[in-house]
Amino acid sequence: MTTSLEPRQLGDPVGEQRRLTAGDAVLAAPTLDVVRITGADHQRFLDALLSRDLGRLAPDESSEALLLDAAGHVQFAVGAVADADGVWLLPDHGEADRVVDWVHRMRFMMQVEAQAVTDAFVQIGWFAADRPWQAELAQLSAFVWRDPWAEVASGGWQYAVHPTVDYAAWRWNVAFVPDSHADQARALLDAAAVTRSGADAWQALRVAAGRPRTADEVDERSIPHELDWLRSAVHLNKGCYPGQETVAKVHNLGHPPRRLVLLQLDGGDTWVEHGDAVLQDGHEVGLVTTAGLHYEMGPIALAVIKRAVPVDATLQVRHENVAVAAVQEVIVPPEAGALAADAVGEFRRARRQGR
Repeated sequence: MTTSLEPRQLGDPVGEQRRLTAGDAVLAAPTLDVVRITGADHQRFLDALLSRDLGRLAPDESSEALLLDAAGHVQFAVGAVADADGVWLLPDHGEADRVVDWVHRMRFMMQVEAQAVTDAFVQIGWFAADRPWQAELAQLSAFVWRDPWAEVASGGWQYAVHPTVDYAAWRWNVAFVPDSHADQARALLDAAAVTRSGADAWQALRVAAGRPRTADEVDERSIPHELDWLRSAVHLNKGCYPGQETVAKVHNLGHPPRRLVLLQLDGGDTWVEHGDAVLQDGHEVGLVTTAGLHYEMGPIALAVIKRAVPVDATLQVRHENVAVAAVQEVIVPPEAGALAADAVGEFRRARRQGR
């Protein structure tokens, strides 16, 4: 279920997007929660249960990981930043208590502590643009999370093969400034003439980058392959963790049953929303997960649709009783996965042809 981020806009969402991407604005809405993980066994605990080796992060290094259930379904995603004494876990805003409860339920005899500390920080988000104020803001912060989405992480895999989304443009950073330094941070931004942006601008840019978020793109059936999340949040050669068998099986032998797409929407007066049905020939084939008005692309949305929907199919989005025309831009292609099966098939074809 989607989580509302406030403030949604500050009067000029399109202009706010332009200034955000140029490095002349910061996001005024907190998008993440903060959970402090410490204890003698915290590294072993995180490595055993999450899809990347967060326990082995170097100090100040950023990463992302997923908690999966035994069937490989996404339970939640967490950003992560390490320091000398522990790890800062960063679930979506509103999810801290859920993460703390998970740690306390699963630690058994291990020495691991989890504490929700979101309220101890002011969050300031920006796109990297080599502005002097960005380095100064980082110095005022307890830590900075640098979103890994822009590049394929070590051990990850990208299914997207077409230039539908500009992953490299999503160089998103979030500074976590202690309350004691909040006034200094605000003064720094004001002196540099840095404006503020609401969440609607950030969401539209996130849609354009194809960047999934637990609160919006994930439901009870989601597996990471469907959202191209292997690229930043899964290490395919990592040791055992819950859901690893499903991750490996789908990647090597099968196909994800659904796939993430970017929808270019008809520029009328109807706005689509999270949960609106995606239709092909009048039949529901998926759901919108996030929608926005992009400053260059116009009305766009992320949606998760059935894998079998042809890439050139005519689609519509139904909002209440209005049908909005939609053009599908492929992010995760229908042929995603089955890498080992494809390799075996190619080998057998080569043998038959005497190659």
